[in-house]
Amino acid sequence: MQINPRTNLKNKLHYKPIGGGVKIAPSLLSADFSSLEKEIKKVERAGADMLHIDIMDGHFVPNLTIGPAVIKSIRRVTALPLDTHLMMENPQYFVKSFVRAGSDMITMHIETIGSAKFKQLARDLKKHNIKIGVSLNPATPLKKIMGVLGEVDFVLVMSVNPGFSGQKFIRGVLPKIRQLRAIFKGNIAVDGGVNDKVAGSLIKAGADILASGSYIFGAKDTKKAIERIRNAR
Repeated sequence: MQINPRTNLKNKLHYKPIGGGVKIAPSLLSADFSSLEKEIKKVERAGADMLHIDIMDGHFVPNLTIGPAVIKSIRRVTALPLDTHLMMENPQYFVKSFVRAGSDMITMHIETIGSAKFKQLARDLKKHNIKIGVSLNPATPLKKIMGVLGEVDFVLVMSVNPGFSGQKFIRGVLPKIRQLRAIFKGNIAVDGGVNDKVAGSLIKAGADILASGSYIFGAKDTKKAIERIRNAR
């Protein structure tokens, strides 16, 4: 994979890598896109650790969102890590474009790509210091990702059926997170219906990256909303 050098914005501004403790990733799907820079700055000031960006193709999920051009614009206004979640068929054809646009983390669904191709892409991405994640839907068993688990930096467990923001958290994913934590030392992210009521259960189960959209962007006090999720027990 040939990837051209990207903007050096992150060398000029503070860049927060994935580290210890619970990380909060506001999901831009719930942001006001008419004021996207303002929304990003708001969650930055409130203590967000990264931004979760859903890329939907209208095939794998019944919705359409954004492409690399928007990622490129987002990259210009923030130094936060960008986790680009490819909720799309044939993600291998688009990975390079999203990396060039400024993504720091690429998440692909195991339902959309074979293990051999995933491993190849993961190794190429790591050469360019891109963190790689694998995601699985609520109904997908853990055994489906076992073949790629040794290649990833993090696993994203979907806690709603993907496609739309504002859905109710599926508590049936908690055993899956506990089972995953027992065998996986990397980061475990959760996306879907995350709020202060369910965050404690997720953290206890072993999750350490929590993506939250409507709860954060719909809050009157964004900083308190993020703190409530991060400190839930």
